[in-house]
Amino acid sequence: MFPTRPNLASLALAAAALFPALGPVPAQAQTAAVAPTAPPKPKALTSISRDQIEAAQFDGTDLPAGQSALTVKAQILLDRSGISPGVVDGWRGGMSESAIRAFQRRAGLPMTGRMDHAVWDLLQGYAAAPLTMDYTITEEDATGLVDRIPSDYAEKAAMTSQGYTSVLEKLAERFHMDEKFLAKMNPGAAFQPGETIHVTVPAQPIRATVTRIIVDKATRRVAAYDAKGNMVADYPATVGSSDTPSPHGNHLVDAVALNPTYTYNPMRNFKQGENDRVLIVPPGPNAPVGNVWIDLSEPSYGIHGTATPSQLFVNQSHGCVRLTNWDAWELAHMVKAKVTTVEFLDPGVSIADVTGISAVATATQAAAVTLAATRPPARGDRLPPVVAAEAVTDAVTDNVMGAVTQAASTGTAAAVASTVASPAPLVVTPEVPSTEPLVPATPHPAGAMDEPEYPSDVALPETLPGNPAGSVTLYAPTAQP
Repeated sequence: MFPTRPNLASLALAAAALFPALGPVPAQAQTAAVAPTAPPKPKALTSISRDQIEAAQFDGTDLPAGQSALTVKAQILLDRSGISPGVVDGWRGGMSESAIRAFQRRAGLPMTGRMDHAVWDLLQGYAAAPLTMDYTITEEDATGLVDRIPSDYAEKAAMTSQGYTSVLEKLAERFHMDEKFLAKMNPGAAFQPGETIHVTVPAQPIRATVTRIIVDKATRRVAAYDAKGNMVADYPATVGSSDTPSPHGNHLVDAVALNPTYTYNPMRNFKQGENDRVLIVPPGPNAPVGNVWIDLSEPSYGIHGTATPSQLFVNQSHGCVRLTNWDAWELAHMVKAKVTTVEFLDPGVSIADVTGISAVATATQAAAVTLAATRPPARGDRLPPVVAAEAVTDAVTDNVMGAVTQAASTGTAAAVASTVASPAPLVVTPEVPSTEPLVPATPHPAGAMDEPEYPSDVALPETLPGNPAGSVTLYAPTAQP
């Protein structure tokens, strides 16, 4: 027997008879009933210890929302792998996710931007050395500081240096950390000479020769490659804006300037406040272009540092490419004038599109990472993951491919590693060892203001890998009458 269909009108009348005294629902109650629940605000840590960072373990469910010791650990390991997360701050956000995506791109993994077992297992190849250490603040750390960094260019030009404004700011940049995060690792610290504090261990600068740089405006990443097509580094960046976009096409690195002065020319660039004359802003890490300028063959465009490394994915630029000061400093020592090309990708074209993915990565997805990943030069005395970077060739045997396929079914990158012979550690030694510090001795960052471009209209002198360290002053063009 089929069920009978109820009379909806009769049901409505019956309901009204059962509740005659309720009357209409107040408007406020209706609004409250349908109001959407706001998502919880990402949780910030009040403090964090060295032990929490060292002991953090991945549980297989992505990085926690908000700020966590696990994200700190992932950021440090990504930096050691040659994939910069920007500042180490423990926050799961845009820069960290873009770094994971870049790591996945280099490894031939699906580019999700999310932590998973394949990424985590590979990162353990960089986890042998401690992630944190003690550091005793010296008298030198407290020298060269300035009271503040004004926003007015005339006031900037009257200063002797665009230096750091505090010991906290200076050390945060030296150790690739966010200032607030460094303070959270050291609750109650005064950051005075003689005081021992806890810091994360920064990656030492990569020493290689970069012949190709690819700038991806959409993902805000800058990838650097050597002459063999190996990706040696990948950085987060601020790339232009909707009003003043970055250039298109291919360009050359013309020269590099370390610790440049900045030329403000309202007749050439832009007008700031009441300043209507050419001004020379002294050098320093808090300067408008940070502590590095990599000049491009496209006039007035370059790759440079920034006074606000935590704001890379928030600020906009006037067309140039901004990196953290330490990433820009590292890249500046790897490029070659008149040799290194800089490619600005068109909208809709990604770095993966122009660099390609290996056949093994395509066939085996996540498991192929241990075969397909191209290692950057090893940094310092750290060892690369136990994988064969050169194993992916047309000569891969059927036996190896069978083992990879079998290991892929287990879903673990470690299983694939067991199918490949472990290579000797890859250590790259420059022909002329550099004695230059990663962060220059002259003092860095202040307010989160939008930074201008164009340090000078003149040709830049070269400061290339292997050359002696030293500051470069860029002179202002002659003012027009």
